Amino acid sequence: MTVIEEMGAKAKAASRMLSVAGEKKNVALKAIAKALKDHSEKIIEANKIDLENGKNNQLSASLLDRLMLDNARIEGIADGVLEVAALPDPIGTVISGSQRPNGLRISKVRVPIGVIGIIFEARPNVTADAAVLCLKSGNAVILRGGKEAIHSNQCITRIMQDAIESTGLDRNSVQLIEDTTRQSSVELMGLTEYLDVLIPRGGKGLIRAVVENAKVPVIETGAGNCHVYVDESADIEMAANIIYNAKTSRPSVCNAIETILVHENIAKKALPVIKARLDEKNVQLRGCEKTREILGDSVVPADESDWETEYGDYILAVKVVGSIDEATAHIARYSTGHSECIVTNNYNNANQFKAVVDSAAVYVNASTRFTDGGMFGLGAEIGISTQKLHARGPMGLNELTSMKFIIEGEGQIR
Repeated sequence: MTVIEEMGAKAKAASRMLSVAGEKKNVALKAIAKALKDHSEKIIEANKIDLENGKNNQLSASLLDRLMLDNARIEGIADGVLEVAALPDPIGTVISGSQRPNGLRISKVRVPIGVIGIIFEARPNVTADAAVLCLKSGNAVILRGGKEAIHSNQCITRIMQDAIESTGLDRNSVQLIEDTTRQSSVELMGLTEYLDVLIPRGGKGLIRAVVENAKVPVIETGAGNCHVYVDESADIEMAANIIYNAKTSRPSVCNAIETILVHENIAKKALPVIKARLDEKNVQLRGCEKTREILGDSVVPADESDWETEYGDYILAVKVVGSIDEATAHIARYSTGHSECIVTNNYNNANQFKAVVDSAAVYVNASTRFTDGGMFGLGAEIGISTQKLHARGPMGLNELTSMKFIIEGEGQIR
């Protein structure tokens, strides 16, 4: 049995304990939150090693930002753990129920999925976020982070395991694969005997690799080639504010926009206003010929690759379109199915956009940055699902459960 197979067996055993842990899960979560705060300096010291290695390996500024932990971020992670502890426990919830003519009482009840694997990149906060959501929903989790955050992930995982064990639950409820070679990912993707589902969190390349190679079921998440369409009836100041927020508030995250589409009837008025806002953050624009005719040579000529790229940086593709139909056709071709927005004062166009655009989150006159479990009132999320089976959009506690039928009778036979 390999190391990862042993982790799978331990996780399977831990999941059986978690499925009936009840209030003990909240006790463990509160212990984790306290431990993270108490050991924040230890986490920061481990994180400094990862940051230094990242700089030496010439990671981009946006990746270094995702990687960095400080007291404020650790405090935020710990507070998030407490928020999860305060959420209703989904396990045991009766989804529906009925009594059959033969007297059988049939209930559909929420149960844990079992063992969840999560493969993610340079975001050590995911180590804690994913672990506590799985714990609250009664699932054991096997984490496999990238080499960029390995020291941070090791430190956070050990702190959580010690806290879990101190409350009487199995420390193997949360495990971290410390081998960051490709082989460990491949082995995890094939862990069919122990793993119930695999969730990738990261860039398009990681997600595609997992979807194409995993032998266990996968929930596809995260890739965010998101758009804002500025309709000809849009309030230009509103459009500029939404675009500025959706691009620059945190360009490295999956709900940040990568392309804006502007109706040709409003483009000459709207584009200079939009560019002036984006210039405050030195956003590089890559535009079509019509965009460059309006804004000049400061706009880099866009090519086909710009429409399909998730930059994760201060870069924004811009295209002038002739109609809402052209805008939605562009989105249909290039979107990853994450989050799209229309800025409009036209009721019919808003309804058309909502009906035609096939993404997990579709906005009218609001920033795509709201696609988040906390913002949607789910309390927390493990990722944004861009597929349609089982879960779509922000995945909270309910999306980390399955269901089973409970049938109660008085001796009925068929």
